[in-house]
Amino acid sequence: MPTRDKLVIVTRKTALEELIERFNTVDQARFYIEHMGGDFAEYQAAHDAYRRAVETLREALPRGLRIQWIERSFLPTFTFGGSDVVVVLGQDGLVVNAAKYLDGQPVVALNPDPARIDGVLLPYGVHRAGEAITRAIRDEKTWIDVTMAEASLNDGQRLLAVNDLFVGARTHVSARYVLRFGGREEAQSSSGLIVSTGAGSTGWYRSVLTGAAGIVAAVSGSQEILAVRDQYAFPWEVRELAFNVREPFPSKTSGATIVHGRVTEREPLEIASRMPQNGVIFSDGVEEDRLDFNSGAIARIGLAGRTLRLVVPPGQADQAEWR
Repeated sequence: MPTRDKLVIVTRKTALEELIERFNTVDQARFYIEHMGGDFAEYQAAHDAYRRAVETLREALPRGLRIQWIERSFLPTFTFGGSDVVVVLGQDGLVVNAAKYLDGQPVVALNPDPARIDGVLLPYGVHRAGEAITRAIRDEKTWIDVTMAEASLNDGQRLLAVNDLFVGARTHVSARYVLRFGGREEAQSSSGLIVSTGAGSTGWYRSVLTGAAGIVAAVSGSQEILAVRDQYAFPWEVRELAFNVREPFPSKTSGATIVHGRVTEREPLEIASRMPQNGVIFSDGVEEDRLDFNSGAIARIGLAGRTLRLVVPPGQADQAEWR
């Protein structure tokens, strides 16, 4: 018997719908895209694929449940119930966005268009929505608890991340701060820090390591260092984070010895801003989702108390073979 009786389905506007909002009509949107040399047919095809996915999902929904549809822009003001099942109709960014407003509700994440969307966080195609939702409402616990990161400021503000936190400056000037980790303290000047979860270890974190390994290999003439590029990922559910300092600059007033580490429950990362203005902490690549981080602000970065409870295919909750 179902133990959960309400579905909240989170959708997004397609690129075509956003163009129509901007230019008022389909014809005007088409004129703009084609005038700029773009392919309007691709916008139409992606829109049609998403609309078909919505209809497929609608037909697959179990009967007898309370169902509420919300568009992404309403997430900040929507109140989720503790017994809700949340169904997200891709892309990956939509799952990430929704996760920050949840507290333990199971998430059924559906890929609406596998031909166009990689779907790293989307373990199900929309054609399997019915079976995934049924397991979730029965609380069968075929999920993994994806670790999230949290930045907490000394003024009480906090910010969650599913993939990464960036700490640095909004502009291309150097970020200045004091880094405290592992019983050590160092004043630094850099392009900022990236703090990644296991889910984010295949993204920005991988990119930073790949670039660093490539530079060292080229300068040193040793190709062995390139093996680092294949050792980047760590499990999504592991209770730790990884941080990297980007382009640290050693000088008379700044060091570059604490540039990488693993953050755990017992070993958080602390950063004190020395930026008079334009300091920022943002999450998951979205600068609008940010905290100001200027002189006087101290950030404690560690593991979030909540997780993204992502429903996965049966038998794959441990090894997550769909990844």
